[in-house]
Amino acid sequence: MEQYLVGLDVGTSSIVAVVAEALEDGGLDIIGIGRAESCGIRRGAVVNLDAAVESIKRAIEEAELTAGVEIDSVHLGLSGTHAKAVNSRGVVAVTGKNREISREDVRRAIDAAKAVALPSGREIVHVLPQDFVVDDQEGIDAPVGMTGTRLEVNVHVVTGSKASTQNVVACVNRVGVAVVDTVLDQLAAAEAVLTDDEKELGVALVDIGGGTTDFAIYEKGSLWHTGALPLGGEHITNDIAVGLRMPIPEAEKTKRRYGCALAGLLDDEDTIDVASVGSRPPRTIPRRILADVIQPRVEEIFRRLWDEIRNDGYERSLHSGIVLAGGCGMLDGILEVAGQMFDLQIRRGHPVGVGGLSDHVSNPAFATAVGLVLHAHRKQKAEQEKVVGVGAFGRAAVRLRGLFKEFF
Repeated sequence: MEQYLVGLDVGTSSIVAVVAEALEDGGLDIIGIGRAESCGIRRGAVVNLDAAVESIKRAIEEAELTAGVEIDSVHLGLSGTHAKAVNSRGVVAVTGKNREISREDVRRAIDAAKAVALPSGREIVHVLPQDFVVDDQEGIDAPVGMTGTRLEVNVHVVTGSKASTQNVVACVNRVGVAVVDTVLDQLAAAEAVLTDDEKELGVALVDIGGGTTDFAIYEKGSLWHTGALPLGGEHITNDIAVGLRMPIPEAEKTKRRYGCALAGLLDDEDTIDVASVGSRPPRTIPRRILADVIQPRVEEIFRRLWDEIRNDGYERSLHSGIVLAGGCGMLDGILEVAGQMFDLQIRRGHPVGVGGLSDHVSNPAFATAVGLVLHAHRKQKAEQEKVVGVGAFGRAAVRLRGLFKEFF
């Protein structure tokens, strides 16, 4: 069992490395954090290998310094619009003695479900069981031990671009670090910020990153839909740079320091100093003007998100509302904008389930990185208990949803 686990979130605007220590009592402490500006990565894909390697190296070295340990392997987050997903169904005949369903029957059903046609250059990243059907009985969580003649399973199959994934892995390898596994960002973030009750009642996790807005929809405890929009925080930054005529690096700083997604929360007396282009002196403007630039883009992101949710038929399933993660989830006023547009409960997703430097990673921007180490820890504990898992997200089969509600 690894004592130290490292989650590496490679985003468009920043790269985050989190080091966690597995404790003897089964807990997990955050002991190191590294964060660097992301260069050479755009929407989950490498666009400049040397720049990406250098950015990853800086984040890992900072994490090593704060943790006081050497990092030789990481659990890598997979993001970007190149990740696709589809729901599939597998059906098998029960062959066991007395028609009692075995784990082998379950595995055969899952194998049948994941036999989807893959375009050239794509690979399966996760196969996540949603529920089972035994003969005509639907909505079964754990069919092992039940009696029947026919077993069906509904699964969520996530695929990714081989080239995109391999290029990011190559960047990590060039730093001298191995990649243990890759995990879809939304799944990792959900591990850190969603509760079991939210997943059961129906919830959407929305991770607004730099280059994309990734989302995942849970219902009845299972993942039913994932997707990504090609819009994120960098688009807000570009709007600020153009609208207020300032360099992009200054626009990013201004967004993080003064950004507000709802102009109606501000008054004209609230002023800020902003940079100008070239040698021109800084200017003082009402903060409301900055919000007037930010709000339309935030509304566009949420509008397109809702179109995705509605088109796939989940608009009436989100009884627990929406949970916001990612750096832009910390924008002032963003909860209010989302609440007005969706008429649902909205909250920020602050990572939980870890100790140590937990206060330093309570920001939604750390949701994916923390989720990656939580996932790795859960997998290790399952293996230590000698419970067989299927794929990268094996977890203890003694739980209610057992082997069948895991990440695969």
